[in-house]
Amino acid sequence: MSEADRIRHRTAALALHDDEVRDKPDAKANVFADLGSPVSPLRARASVATSSSSSSGSAKSPAPSNAGMAGGRSHSGELVGECNLPRLMAHRRSGSGQLIFSGSSSRGSGGGDRGSTASSPMLNALPTGNICPSGRVPATAATPPPPRSRPDVLGSGTGHYGHGSIMRGAGMAPARSSIDSSSFLGHSSRSPASFPASSGSLQEVTRLGNEWYKKGKYAEALRHYERAVALCPESAACRGNRATALIGLGRLADALRECEEAVRLDPVSGRSHSRVAGVCLRLGMIDKARRHFTQAGHLQQSDPAEWQKLQEVEVHLGRCTDARKIGDWKSTLREADAAIAAGADSSQLLLALRSEALLRLHKLEEAESTLASLLKLDGALPSSLTAAKLSGMLAESYVHIVRAQVDMALGRFDTAVAAAEKARDLDPGNAEIGMVLNNVRLVAKAREQGNDLFKVAKFSDASMAYGEGLKYDPSNSVLHCNRAACWSKLEKWEKAVDDCNEALRIQPNYTKALLRRAASYAKLERWVDCVRDYEVLRKELPSDKEVAEALFHAQIALKATRGEDVSNMKFGGEVEIVSNVEQLRAAISSPGVSVVYFMSAMNQQCTQITPSVNTLCTECPSVNFLKVNVDSSPMVAKAENVRIVPTFKIYKEGVKVKEMICPSLHVLRYSVRHYSVSSS
Repeated sequence: MSEADRIRHRTAALALHDDEVRDKPDAKANVFADLGSPVSPLRARASVATSSSSSSGSAKSPAPSNAGMAGGRSHSGELVGECNLPRLMAHRRSGSGQLIFSGSSSRGSGGGDRGSTASSPMLNALPTGNICPSGRVPATAATPPPPRSRPDVLGSGTGHYGHGSIMRGAGMAPARSSIDSSSFLGHSSRSPASFPASSGSLQEVTRLGNEWYKKGKYAEALRHYERAVALCPESAACRGNRATALIGLGRLADALRECEEAVRLDPVSGRSHSRVAGVCLRLGMIDKARRHFTQAGHLQQSDPAEWQKLQEVEVHLGRCTDARKIGDWKSTLREADAAIAAGADSSQLLLALRSEALLRLHKLEEAESTLASLLKLDGALPSSLTAAKLSGMLAESYVHIVRAQVDMALGRFDTAVAAAEKARDLDPGNAEIGMVLNNVRLVAKAREQGNDLFKVAKFSDASMAYGEGLKYDPSNSVLHCNRAACWSKLEKWEKAVDDCNEALRIQPNYTKALLRRAASYAKLERWVDCVRDYEVLRKELPSDKEVAEALFHAQIALKATRGEDVSNMKFGGEVEIVSNVEQLRAAISSPGVSVVYFMSAMNQQCTQITPSVNTLCTECPSVNFLKVNVDSSPMVAKAENVRIVPTFKIYKEGVKVKEMICPSLHVLRYSVRHYSVSSS
C-alpha cells in the first residue's frame, strides 16, 4: 500500500471513531478543575500512544475531551475542554473555511519546543482534542468541507491561536447543578470583537459567585453573577446563575424573568425549564409550571418530587376556591394553608385567599399580617397570573379587593377606596368588584359624615350616620366603636357596651373599644367586668398612668362592694422608705398587697434592680411598695430575719404570702402582678 493510501485510511478511521463517541453523555467533570487563563500556555498532558495494524491500515485516536462540560451533550463546533496542543497553530486559508494545523511555534505563545516529537509527521497534524469546529477530522486534507452558515471564532479574541476556547455560535448544554459553573463557555452568538478582552475574567467572577452562593451569601453571589451576565449577556448559564441567586434572596419575580431569558437562549436546556417550573410553582402559576415541568421531563431533567408538589398545590387550590364560593371560610383558610405549605409559598393569589378568610373569621390581625406579607413580594404580578381568573374576577383585581376590605376593617378608609378603585380599573366589567367598590365608598362617606357631626357635638345625628355605614358593612369594628362613643356622650351606657362588644367580637384586641367598654362598666357599676377590662389594658399599656389609676379606683370600688376596709388605701406610684419595725408592721397590715424590698446601697445586684422596682411600683399602683435599707436600719432586717440582699417579701392583709431571695426581674414582676390581680 502506498504512503498516500495509508494516510487516507488512517484519517477515515479517525473520522469513524469520532462518530462513535460524539453522542455519548459527557463526563460530569468540574469545569474549573483544570482551567487556567484561556490565553496562557496550557498544561502539558501525557502523550497518547497510537497503534496501527498492517492488516487493517487504520489508527485510533483518543475520544474528544469533554472535561469542560458540566452536563448534557456537547454541540458541534464548540471547544468544551482545554486545548491540549500548545504547539499546533490553527489558522484559516482564505475562502476555504477549513482549519489548517501546523507545528510551527513562531505564532504560538513564544518560546517552547520548535518541532514535533511524535513518531509520525502526518499524525502531528491531527489534534488530540475536539478542536475542529464540526468535531470531525476531514477525510483528506486536500478536500475542503462545504461552507458553513456560521463562522467559527476564537473565544479568547487574542492573537495566541490554539490557546483560546474555540467556539461556534451554538450553545452548550446546561450544567446539572443548581449553579451553572460553565457559564463562560457557551451560549454566545456575538462577534469576536464583542467578547471581553479576557474570558478568564468571566471564569473568575463565576467562580467567585459560586463560592459565595455555597456559603449562603446570595447578595454577594448575585453581584458576581451580574458581572458575568454583563460580560456575556447571551449566556443561558450566566442567566441561570443570576436566577438562582435571586431565588435565594426571595426576589422571585426577577428570578422568573431571568429563568425565562435562559430558556429563550437555550430552549433545549432541561435544567432551565426545571428552574422556571420551580419558580412558577412557588408563585402559584400552576399551568405554566406544568408546561415547563413537562418540557424538563422530555429532556430527562424532571424531578418526581416537584411533580408531587405541583399536584398537591393544584388540588388544595381547587378546594380553596370552591370553599370560597360557598362562604366556607374555615375550609378556605385550611386549604390555602395546605397549598402554601405544599410549595406555593409566594403565591399572591393564595395569600389573598388566606387574608380574606381570616378577615371573615374575625381574625383581623392575622389578616393584616398576611396582607403585609403579600405586599412585600417583590415586583409586579407576572402577566400569566394577572390574566388568571378567580370566580370570574381577574386574580390581580381580587388581590386589590381583599386589600380594600382589610383596610376598611382597620379604619383606613381612604386607602380602602383607592384599592377598590384600582381593582375596578383593572377589571371594569366585574359585578362583584363593582358591588365592593360601591359599599366601600358608602361606608367611607358615612364615617366621614359621622365624624363631622361628632366634632360639633351632634351626637345623636352622628350615631345615625355611623349606623347608616353599618348597613353596608355590618362587620366594621371602627363604626361600632365610633357609635359607642356617641352613646357614651348621650349617657346610654348599655348601648355603648353593646356596640363595644360587637367591635371586640370582630377585633378582639381593639384597645379603644376596650377602653370605652371599661368606662361604660364603671358608669354601670359593674366592677368585676370593669376591673377585668382595665387589667387587660394594663398589660397592653403598662406605662399609661390614666389606665393604672382607673384600675386602682375600680379595684377599690370592688373591694368596697365586698365589705372590705379600704379607708387607708391610696393610689401608689412611689416607694415608701421604712426606717423602723413599727412603721413596717403598720404598713404591711394595711388593706391590699404590700411588697417589702430589703436592699443595700453597697450591693451591686441591688443597684441594678432598684430602677426596675421603681418602674414596677408605677405599673402596679394598687400595691404598696416598701423599701428597707439594711445598712441604715439593721434592726428591721434583724426582726425580719433577712441576711441576704436583695430580698423581697410579699404580704397580703398583713400575712406573708411569698419571699424571694435574689430573684430575677422576670420572677419579681410576675409575682407582684400575680398577687396584685388575686387581691382584686
